[in-house]
Amino acid sequence: QVQLVESGGGLVQAGGSLRLSCAASGSIFSIDTMGWYRQAPGKQRESVAAITTGGSTTYADSVKGRFTISRDNAKNTVYLEMNSLKPEDTAVYYCNSGGYRSGYVRYNVWGQGTQVTVSS
Repeated sequence: QVQLVESGGGLVQAGGSLRLSCAASGSIFSIDTMGWYRQAPGKQRESVAAITTGGSTTYADSVKGRFTISRDNAKNTVYLEMNSLKPEDTAVYYCNSGGYRSGYVRYNVWGQGTQVTVSS
């Protein structure tokens, strides 16, 4: 099995910064794209940012220029640096990872979520 453990959420004032981390562990053979999603109350889960093994990144328009996704392949960890936070960034942030686990079995898992609250 593969597990994702997230950390780094919290309460911050508008204009502030937070850094989220997500570490994958378990019987991992290889990891493909890792990404961050978020879900605000009453809204659907949306993609925030993603990064491939090679380092190619994509961002939601709403976070471009403010958020930066990165990964440490040696540690199977993905990060989300969030700057210039706005109240509308308030949500539960989820990490997602897909790849292959031992036995070359495809997997796709989610983290437990971490709350980010931005006060105005």
